[in-house]
Amino acid sequence: MTVVAGHDRRTASNRRVLISSFIGSVVEWYDFLLYGTASALVFNVLFFPELSSAAGTIAAFGTLAVGYLARPLGGIVFGHFGDRIGRKRMLVASILLMGLSTLGIGLLPTFDQIGIWAPILLIALRLVQGFAVGGEWGGAVLMTLEHAGAGRRGLWSSVAQIGSPAGLLLSTAAFSLVAALPEEQFLSWGWRLPFIATVVLIGVGLFIRLGVAESPVFEQAEARTADRPKAPILTLMREQPKDALLATLIGFGPFAANSVLISFVVSYAAQVGFSRAEALNGLIVGSVASMIGVPLFAALSDRIGRRPVYLTGALLLGLNAFLLFPLVNTGSPGLLLLAFALGMGTHAIMFGPMGALLSELFGTRTRYTGASVGYQVASVIGGGLAPLIAGSLLAAAGGAPNAIYISVFMAATCAVTAVAAWLARETYRSDLTAEPS
Repeated sequence: MTVVAGHDRRTASNRRVLISSFIGSVVEWYDFLLYGTASALVFNVLFFPELSSAAGTIAAFGTLAVGYLARPLGGIVFGHFGDRIGRKRMLVASILLMGLSTLGIGLLPTFDQIGIWAPILLIALRLVQGFAVGGEWGGAVLMTLEHAGAGRRGLWSSVAQIGSPAGLLLSTAAFSLVAALPEEQFLSWGWRLPFIATVVLIGVGLFIRLGVAESPVFEQAEARTADRPKAPILTLMREQPKDALLATLIGFGPFAANSVLISFVVSYAAQVGFSRAEALNGLIVGSVASMIGVPLFAALSDRIGRRPVYLTGALLLGLNAFLLFPLVNTGSPGLLLLAFALGMGTHAIMFGPMGALLSELFGTRTRYTGASVGYQVASVIGGGLAPLIAGSLLAAAGGAPNAIYISVFMAATCAVTAVAAWLARETYRSDLTAEPS
């Protein structure tokens, strides 16, 4: 009877860990990605009205990139304390920071109301968003990974990964509802509602996270206080510089391709004649494809290894880059949906096992820091800069529909990631409690 009761408690605890990781990640990514949609549809008009249409769009995407720039700092700070005092406390702090900054954006006066202070405050709040999400990802992935049993780490850690497309789906659906308003009402107050609604999501996420048990792998390592590094980032750079670099390059291609898809292609679709609603519907379809693919390919990596799955994803996503824009350029709403589904579906092949692969490269003493820094630096050089690069390449080619340079850029980023995955060691059968040699 005691054994059964103990098993039931562990099962309930593990279930809460998975729900916490998923819900918390959905909330964080809803808030963070909501900004990307708003950048494409709103911020250029309301916060940079004195610029031309093209310059305003580039400026809006520039503020989008600012959030990515703050993510490595968040990864370092949250990683430092996550490796020293635990994963759970950092997850509570990250969701609070993200919620407050997102609410602030929803209440922010526009350029017409407070002038230059509007874009300045927008950038400041975006920095806080980036800092918060920089700490969120590592903690959410590690909590599931370090609670998982042998042979399930890829699948369990993918629960946090599903939070990204689920958050995108939720944010896009929210924006689709308010985008149906008349243009004047949408630009006046409608766009604010999805940002303000984050208050409800934050409350749910906090309630669940406060009841989660600390990672058992971390607690085991914490008992060996002599092994706890005073500065995890310095220990990481001294003992595993190669793995830190490979972790960054492994995330480079997926981030660049996905950022082009969820930010730039929405704006591009409008340039070739699609309505705002049609572009947002494409994001919804792509998000569903990603949510289906992420756990499937993560589970596959538990069976055949992280590297084979990752290399296949890099190849297919690189090839898909040359199919993406021709599909959009047809002007067909059906083929636009297909373009998003294929793009985000092939992206899921890498995104599914990414959390497990990056985390397993590092030991418990520096795992939060190593995985977070690798992932977040990749988000800067890949995700943050990709829409800006794509916009510049399109301008250099003479504007839509001449997008071949963007396809070459996306394929090149996937090639870099494929080489990094090839050079990394296989990790799916590694012992999480052992320090890398």
